[in-house]
Amino acid sequence: MVAAVRKAARRLLRDFGEVEQLQVSIKGPSDFVSQADLAAEATLKAELAKGRPDYAFLLEEGGLEGPETWKFRWIVDPLDGTTNFLHGIPHWAISIALERRLGRTSEIVAGVIFSPAQNELFVAERGVGAYLNDRRIRVSARREMAEAVFATGIPFAAMPTKRAFSATLERIMPEVAGIRRFGSAALDLAWVAAGRYEGFWELGLNPWDIAAGLLLVREAGGFATDEKGGDPLASGNVVAANPHLHLKLREIVLAGLETVA
Repeated sequence: MVAAVRKAARRLLRDFGEVEQLQVSIKGPSDFVSQADLAAEATLKAELAKGRPDYAFLLEEGGLEGPETWKFRWIVDPLDGTTNFLHGIPHWAISIALERRLGRTSEIVAGVIFSPAQNELFVAERGVGAYLNDRRIRVSARREMAEAVFATGIPFAAMPTKRAFSATLERIMPEVAGIRRFGSAALDLAWVAAGRYEGFWELGLNPWDIAAGLLLVREAGGFATDEKGGDPLASGNVVAANPHLHLKLREIVLAGLETVA
């Protein structure tokens, strides 16, 4: 997994270096970035299939591939933070998770999130821990909401989660030290695992946005559920935080959703 993200990152970094030049062109960089995204996914798929040819895939661009009766499945986001990449902002990542089927359920057993522009490699393995550039990481130990910084994702204007997000934001802002919106759910979760944020919430996400990050948070000692304590991969809603503040954040997000129900 690490070898795959590093290989895809080399091409993405070269493409990222071209984005600044394209900003001033009439056509703009959008088509160029879309091709960079697809090329990165193709590289990741080829490298992962080379190592484990019998594993299935859930790809952001390519969708479901492989046997329906898979025992293991790669969940791949080749470029999380596309808008940042498009605007030359060096905050984007490659995310890969490995999912294992357990009868009617499944679990994430390994995850890698790589931020090439910052040269930060986050890895986690179920039961082994979470690491940043080979150094063990833990969630923060802050216990008070007034000292906490939370990350989130702001929904676009047409998204159905906009009203619920606004209701949650109205509740949480008076209680905390700050709210951040950096534009990459994968890195937001990785930064919770590293103790940089006390927590993160976002609604309406896809499995490839969060699968690796959920494992990172859990292996770093935090909790990662949806607003009701369920599975974020099933609902698409994520509430991740250190053990002291997770329940409080969950309650605020749930209240925001119930306001507009």
